[in-house]
Amino acid sequence: MATRLVQINMKAQDDSALGRFWAEALGWGVDSEGPGVTNLEPVGFAYPDPSAVCIDLIARPEPKTAKNRVHLDLATTSAAHQAELVARLRDLGATLADIGQGDVPWTVMADPEGNEFCVLEPRPLYRDTGPIAAVVVDCTDPRAMARFWDGAMDWKLHEVGDDQASMRSSQGVGPYLEFVRTPDTKTGWNRVHLDVSPYRGDDPAAEAARLRALGATDPGIDQSGISWTILADPEGNEFCLLSPR
Repeated sequence: MATRLVQINMKAQDDSALGRFWAEALGWGVDSEGPGVTNLEPVGFAYPDPSAVCIDLIARPEPKTAKNRVHLDLATTSAAHQAELVARLRDLGATLADIGQGDVPWTVMADPEGNEFCVLEPRPLYRDTGPIAAVVVDCTDPRAMARFWDGAMDWKLHEVGDDQASMRSSQGVGPYLEFVRTPDTKTGWNRVHLDVSPYRGDDPAAEAARLRALGATDPGIDQSGISWTILADPEGNEFCLLSPR
């Protein structure tokens, strides 16, 4: 058994407005499975497919109060493309952000609700990822995070070091999942988190047990009213185990 990363879950005070921003930013389509939920995926996409990691925006009244532990890195193909994308995102409502990055070749921005993301300078590594180059998770121990997620998912490890680790779908398509060492500590619930799914025919309860054996923990909340399972990785980052599709 194994899981695969299928989407990013992002809390939003206005899921429809934030969904429109990200749909325009990525060139994706917008849908909704119900009130307070906005779903984003590439036009013509057949979910789930490793060529893209989708985004679900879920309405929550609480404002963002701290730097997110999970963010998106956007890919560009040239210096001109990077400048054009930054300008277009600012026109859509994004702002430049200072998180202490200093003088770096990428541009740190925040969406209209303050969620940080990066517009990367052109890098050959991300030439075929689509608009999202990587989903980045802040952590204190990239090696330990890589060990857990390598066991949790059937993705392939590409780099494991003291400061950064990365993995990608075993089919060699779509964005990377990267773990980056940061000095920050987790405070409160993550407004942005990973959603993973077992494969069709796998038993979700058995998969949840397997993830716990690998080091996942239960966040200690009432889950009786939901059809999925909420777990936390070894550094306490919440993630959802969805039903197979």
